Amino acid sequence: MQKVSKIILGIDPGTIIMGYGLIKITGQNMSLIDMGVLKLSAKDDAYQRLEKIHQKVHQLIISFKPDHFAIEAPFYGKNVQSMLKLGRAQGVAIAAAMQAGLSVCEYSPKKIKQSITGNGNAGKEQVMKMLQNLLKFTEDPKHMDSSDALAVAVCHHFQQNIPVTGVGVKKANGWKDFLLKNPGRVK
Repeated sequence: MQKVSKIILGIDPGTIIMGYGLIKITGQNMSLIDMGVLKLSAKDDAYQRLEKIHQKVHQLIISFKPDHFAIEAPFYGKNVQSMLKLGRAQGVAIAAAMQAGLSVCEYSPKKIKQSITGNGNAGKEQVMKMLQNLLKFTEDPKHMDSSDALAVAVCHHFQQNIPVTGVGVKKANGWKDFLLKNPGRVK
C-alpha cells in the first residue's frame, strides 16, 4: 500500500530550550500535528543536556515516524562559545535523525523567514502569525522556539516541494531537464 502523506519534523536547536514542530502533508494540504519545546536546566552538565536533546529527538521520531527531518542552522554570532554549544546541540539532534535513517536538511534563519513570510528579516511574531494562517491554528505558543521549529518544517516543505508518493511529480535537475520532463507545463 502506498503512503499518501508525509510527516516533517522541524527542530530549532538550543542548549536551554529546543523547539520542535511536526506537520503532515497530504496532497496539497498541510496540517499541524504537534509543536512544543524541551526545556533543559542550565544547572545540568552540558553533556547531560546533549543527551536529553538526543533522547527527545529520538522519542519524537519513534512517536510520530516522520519522513523528513529539517533543522535550523546556527547563525554566526560574535560569541564563539555560544556557537560551539549550539553546534553541539544541533549535532546531537542530527545524529538522532541519522540514526533513525532520516536524511537531514538544514536551513538558515533568514531562509526560513523568507520562505514563510516572503521577508528574510521578518520578526518572530510575523512568522508565527503566518504559520497560524497556513496551518489554521489560533493558540499562541508559550515559547517562540516551538513556532520557530514549526517554521523550519514548513520551510522544508516549501523548499523541497516534497512529492507525495503516487502523485506523479517529477523532480528536475535544472530548467533544461524540467522542460524535457514536463512538456505539458510549458506555455
